[in-house]
Amino acid sequence: MVEPEIQKIAFVGDYPPRKCGIATFTHDLSTAVAGIAGTECLVVPVDDLDGGYDYSPAVRFQITEQDRDSYRRAADFLNFSNVDVVSLQHEFGIYGGPGGAHILTFLRDLRIPVVTTLHTVLPNPDKTLRRVLEQLIALSARVVVMTERSRKTLREEYKAPDEKIDLIAHGIPDRPFADPNFFKDQFDLAGKQVGLTFGLLSPNKGIEVVIKALPEIVRAAPDFVYVVLGATHPSLLRNEGEAYRIGLERMATELGVQKHVVFYNRFVDLEELTNFIGAADVYITPYLNAEQAVSGTLAYSFGCGQAVISTPYWHADELLADGRGVLVPFGDSAAIAAATIDLLRDEPRRHAMRKRAYLLGRDMVWSHVAGLYSASFRAARQSRPAFPRPLAIKTLDEQPLAHPKMRLDHVLRMTDSTGIFQHAIYSLPNFQEGYCTDDNARALILTVLVEELGSDSPVVHQAASTYAAFLNHAFDPELGRFRNFMSFDRKWLESDGSDDSQGRTLWALGTCAGRSRRRSFQSWAVQLFQAALPACAKTTSPRTWALALIGIHEYLRRLSGDRLVDQMRDTLTELLIDLYERAATDDWPWFEDVASYANAKLSHALILSGRWSGNAKALEIGLQSLRWLAAKQLSPNGRFRPIGCNGFCRRGEPIAAYDQQPIEAHAMISAAIEAHNAEGDPFWIDQAHLAFDWFLCRNDLGQPLYDSSTGGCHDGLQEGRVNENQGAESTLAFLMSLAEMEQFENSLAISAAPKAATKAADQETKEALRLVHAD
Repeated sequence: MVEPEIQKIAFVGDYPPRKCGIATFTHDLSTAVAGIAGTECLVVPVDDLDGGYDYSPAVRFQITEQDRDSYRRAADFLNFSNVDVVSLQHEFGIYGGPGGAHILTFLRDLRIPVVTTLHTVLPNPDKTLRRVLEQLIALSARVVVMTERSRKTLREEYKAPDEKIDLIAHGIPDRPFADPNFFKDQFDLAGKQVGLTFGLLSPNKGIEVVIKALPEIVRAAPDFVYVVLGATHPSLLRNEGEAYRIGLERMATELGVQKHVVFYNRFVDLEELTNFIGAADVYITPYLNAEQAVSGTLAYSFGCGQAVISTPYWHADELLADGRGVLVPFGDSAAIAAATIDLLRDEPRRHAMRKRAYLLGRDMVWSHVAGLYSASFRAARQSRPAFPRPLAIKTLDEQPLAHPKMRLDHVLRMTDSTGIFQHAIYSLPNFQEGYCTDDNARALILTVLVEELGSDSPVVHQAASTYAAFLNHAFDPELGRFRNFMSFDRKWLESDGSDDSQGRTLWALGTCAGRSRRRSFQSWAVQLFQAALPACAKTTSPRTWALALIGIHEYLRRLSGDRLVDQMRDTLTELLIDLYERAATDDWPWFEDVASYANAKLSHALILSGRWSGNAKALEIGLQSLRWLAAKQLSPNGRFRPIGCNGFCRRGEPIAAYDQQPIEAHAMISAAIEAHNAEGDPFWIDQAHLAFDWFLCRNDLGQPLYDSSTGGCHDGLQEGRVNENQGAESTLAFLMSLAEMEQFENSLAISAAPKAATKAADQETKEALRLVHAD
């Protein structure tokens, strides 16, 4: 069989000038493939910065990391660009969505065979990462790994067919074998013995372990210099600045080895990098993580003919076996010192190791690696003639409806250095009404949700600190309760706040404790949560119990062994169950004689507690009451109609149609999402969408509550008109709903992949393998 000619290849992944190993790999691979095959190579990079980077002309389309729709647009662009094969670089952390699930959206819409290079293959992934990788494998025509261990893990852990996997080493530049002394002069290292570590600086690299070994090394080799080459990792730099590097510098000074350490804080080009490698007598990779599947820096140094000392992470354990390098235990400075001294003293051994590495590295040079990739591309391409798939034209019921873009303009406009204002006059903050703890708690929860979606920024961090400081100031340690209302001149208007504000603040604190990645926020939230929780059992408000239960669930995400919090969950759950059993009848399965406000929070709390504590009765009551509430909130024309606050819904009386409040829509969205998580019934997906669409014209008046021009949300739906004011409660209700819907649809993309697409991908894979073997 004649192999189909490949004329155009698209490479998807990070790309220079973005500073990361995947970007360098994508550039080097695409350049090498274009060089040997003469094919047209174009690049589709993933941007982690607004506006992206100043790319070379090779870049034809850009994907915004956290924008799922941009992945669809990228797939459409390639589908219409006569691309024969897509080479996808996969690494955890470079694609948006939970576990990088946005890349699955791209693959499902793509009508081109994909060869996916897996730069990391986790042996014990969590459920989300496992599902993403399993679907990634299913949707790829072929999968490339760089080590035998990764191939074994794919087969055994992910059940990937062995015939679908290609083992291709990490590529390296082709450089002549040379004496290190030839390069030392240009770095003012003549006469020195040089140890080198290079790569983007971050705590998992273990540089501190080598620095702690230096006193012993320098006693044996006084002319030794340790060169740490590479800029701080960009994401670490954005979040923590140069704290890690500064700490390393202080450590070296404290140990008295500052004359023997060089920090070269730059992201160097290939020519300069290979010169640095050439100048080293020993190369050291002291990584701390055993599951580091592939290290480009190790591949470069080994293939260029370096004597390597390394911890036994996966790639090193395999590459340096049988005396091809020296392996030392993780975190063992004494072992690194001993290995370095031995190699420096034993010149014949060191040079023999260098020569062996260099000769083995000839199979890793990019020209050879590109040939292997080209063969993989041809094998992937063979599947398409047998199974041509038309471009996808999807009706609205076959894809998620578009969501507005998250805009925090109005929230930030409503926020000053004290907190977020309660009310607005149209879209202007209403200073006269001051602030309240309830809204600052909601605002703090929103910042955590934004952080989880990957859209946080220094501005969001600053706002989160403001809301947290407000809650901290609101707490009265003597009462164990939060004050609620504060005037514009920063005076508390009561000595004891509302029960609702107590529960809602516990929800916010639990969310910070359980979800925030900011360690300082976690510690603060845990302490304040523990101090405020006992007061909840003393209230008689079911909404306080419910809100506190939701906060407890969030807290237990991270601290599930806290017995006192577990006991409080049981106590509050039983209070809600007892309330329900005393009030509910067959035709009124509810907690009280009136369904008033924040209604779905009661059901939501029992669904959460029932599901996660194993309380079957709580889960049953939560789901049953929520189904009843969903029916009560459905208009005759099938739209969501929240119970109006102008009369509520009383047993035996008509339901108040107005005023409809945004917090009711948000409460229903949250509860429906959790109900779906608990029992998987598609009914709850529909309920979540109905409640969310209420904000976007699908309501009794057919008018939008969300104002896309300001980023705010109107305060409610009144009879015949929309309330034009855009206060904090309503705006936060919409934005929290938007964030939760984004997270929900991300999770659905992982857990409920279109079976037809996956089945088709599996069929194409089998046919491709048949054709390869037949050929």
